[in-house]
Formats: sequence, structure tokens, C-alpha cells
Amino acid sequence: MDFSASLSQQQRQTFSPQMQQSLQLLQAPVAELRQLVAAELVCNPVLEEEKFFSLEGEAFFQGENIIEGDDLGDSWRDDFQTASASSRPIDKTTEERHQYLLESFPSEETLAAKIHAQSVAFPIEDQPIVQTIVGNLDEWGYFRATCTEVAQSMGVNEQKVDHVLKQVQQLDPPGVAARDLSECLQLQLERLGKGNGLASRMVRHYLPQLARHHYEEIAHALNVDLSDIQEALALILKLEPHPGRPYAKVDTHEVIPDVIVMLEGDGFLVRLNEEELPRLRISEAYKEILSSQSENRELREYLREKIRGGKSFIQNIELRKETLLAISREMVSRQRDFFKYGTYGMVPLTMTEVAEKVGLHGSTVSRAISGKYIETPRGMFPLKYFFTAGFQREDGESISNEMIKTSLRELIDKEDKLRPLSDQKIVGLLAEKGITVARRTITNYRDQLGILPKNLRKRG
Repeated sequence: MDFSASLSQQQRQTFSPQMQQSLQLLQAPVAELRQLVAAELVCNPVLEEEKFFSLEGEAFFQGENIIEGDDLGDSWRDDFQTASASSRPIDKTTEERHQYLLESFPSEETLAAKIHAQSVAFPIEDQPIVQTIVGNLDEWGYFRATCTEVAQSMGVNEQKVDHVLKQVQQLDPPGVAARDLSECLQLQLERLGKGNGLASRMVRHYLPQLARHHYEEIAHALNVDLSDIQEALALILKLEPHPGRPYAKVDTHEVIPDVIVMLEGDGFLVRLNEEELPRLRISEAYKEILSSQSENRELREYLREKIRGGKSFIQNIELRKETLLAISREMVSRQRDFFKYGTYGMVPLTMTEVAEKVGLHGSTVSRAISGKYIETPRGMFPLKYFFTAGFQREDGESISNEMIKTSLRELIDKEDKLRPLSDQKIVGLLAEKGITVARRTITNYRDQLGILPKNLRKRG
């Protein structure tokens, strides 16, 4: 047996501790951020709270312009910037490696982070589509848009979006990115090798009958024994109807907004919620100890390390503020008609569009808005709510899917309950308004709104 030793040299790029801390703070909602700040104050004795309140971090938006309360200037970190925002050219290989590292950073286990981590092997040109798909997943893991909407909002081929969606649907958790319950269960059955079995046929064609326990009706329609139906049903009941359930944050406490938008004159004031969030600084007393002629080298080195860590923590807090505020400003600017007129004023908006405007990676925008809320004159909303796909009307005007959902609900609220509208009839009524959508899209939106199908809405 031959034993030998050899040396090999590998080039490996990893996140620095500062970058890891920066990403952790970026994706933390304000309530969690308070806990992180409190923990750092305990761990680092050179940090202390400032005793005054500052209005920094505000921005005034009026018309087309944002009047900034504090300029971002040169404080953007290169780690967050895109190639297009950088003054030096970045080759494609370097950019792909950077994106890979950013996506594979082991962040808090959220559904979005899990999918991003698995999708790093996808072609680089597919990553913006993946980000948009992830941005349109609800808390249960369902894809709450359509391939048509994503294709139109991104200016790409619909078949391409459909291809990427199918790839995402092969990731974990099983059933993720399904468009409805039937597809969700079908994806899980396919993963189990049961994609062509009786259970699969039942969830594809007889889900309403299953929900109403009409097992004999299903057995008759499929020409099988009732015992076979019951066996298949036992398999279906083991499936997960909400793939995103393990990653959904169930918070029984009051939602605390990270961003606040207030009407001021003809414009909007955009600021971060910093109430009860202490402003930090390095203690002057410890600076004096370090600058003294003390011969205790161990103490001096300890203080240098703590001061270095304290400055880094403060810088990362500031970076989080700048990043979140920049994204919020751009979002408010794009969605200004929503804040004026409500849902009918909402326009399609993707994370990629905002990322390009403020000079960030799309995944950074996704991290920054995840789990965060914005308080507005129209109520409290998740920041994610304002990033929505949409359609283009016949007159060329872009409309969001939220606006279509509002129109759908209004049509059903006003319908004759003795003769409720079919999904196809709703398609026709929307077409009269210049809104062209597919029947499947209406069915999908109706399910999302919790509205029953025509036959179950009928009265009398």
C-alpha cells in the first residue's frame, strides 16, 4: 500500500465577519434589530448609547423627486453594489462568483433564503427570473402571480418564465412555487414517484369532491373500488398543503413597521422607524484608556479589538439604514399613485427594477424587505406587497395584479347572487375595460382571495 502526502493550493472566496454581520443586520426587522443591538451593547463594553434624538434617516418625496434627509454618498459598500453601479469594470466570472456567495450566505432560515441557496446553480441569466418568482411567493410557498405577468413585467419570453418556474418547483420544500393546491399536491406526488397514480388523478380532477368527501362519486367517475379511493386518500392526507409552513413566521405580537410614510403637503415623508432603537457610539472613556501610555499590552490589544468591532457594528447599522431607506424611497416614488388613490394606483414593480435603480443586487433587495412592514396613510403593509407583477392594457398602460384582484372582488360583490358570474364571464367583463387576462389567471386570483367558484356562490 502506497502512502504519500501532497500539497495543493485552492483559491476560495468567503464572507468576512463584517460582511456576515452586515447581512444579518440588513435582513433583521426592527424588533429583532433591537435585540441584536442590546446584545452587542452587553458584549462590547466600548459601545454606549447616545443621549440625543436625531431626525437623520428621513426623506421627503414630492412629485417626481425625493428630497433626501441624508445622502448615501460614498458609504455604500462594494459588497452590495452591482456591476453597473461600480466605477470599475467587473468581469462576468467575478460577478457570478460574487452573486453565488451572496446567495449562499447562511442567513436566517426563511423560505426565500432556502430557495436562493438552492438556485445558485441555475444559469446566471435565469437569476432575475428566480428572484421575481421568489418575490411573488406567499408565506405558504404558493406562487401568487402568473408566468404572463412576470414575462410582461420583465420583458422576457413567457415560455422562459414557465421553464424557470418548473425548475424552482423541483427545489425543496416539495410543492413550493405551486400555483394552486392541486398543483402543490401533484408536485409532491411526482417527487414520491406517484405522478401517474390514482392519487394524482384525484388531486388533478376531483379536488372539490375530495373536499366535500364525495368519495363514492369519485370512485364511480374513475371506475375503481371505494377501497382504492380510500387508500389513495390516505396518501394524499400525508402531503403538505402549505409547503412554506415551516418557514412562515407566526408572530402573535403587534406588527412593528420598519418604514413609515406620512403625507406632508403634496408629497410624502419617508423615514425609518427608529423609536426605542438606541444610537450608538464609541465610549470616550475607553478611547482615553487606549491612548494613554499604559504598559498593559494585553489590555491595549483587547480595547483595539473591541473598538474595531464597535465601529464595524455602527457602520453596519448605518448601512442597513441607508439600504432600507434607499429601497423605500424608490418604492414610494414608483408607487406614489397607490398612496394617493389606493389599489387602483398600484403599478407593476419588480425587485430587479428597484435594485438596478439604487445600485444593488436583486438578492440584497429581497433580503432587505423580507419580513419588514411599512406604515402608510392607507394602513400597514408588508414591504413585499408593493413588489407585484402585472399586465399591460390595450392602451399600453401597465396595471398591477393587485388592481385586477380589486376589480375581480368588486365584480363578484355586485353580482346577482341567483346567477353568479363564471370565471369566463369575468374575463369578458374585464376585457371590456381593456384588461386582457386568461381564465386560469382569474381562477388563480379568485382562489387567492378566498372566493368560492360560481356553483358554490349560487343562492336559492
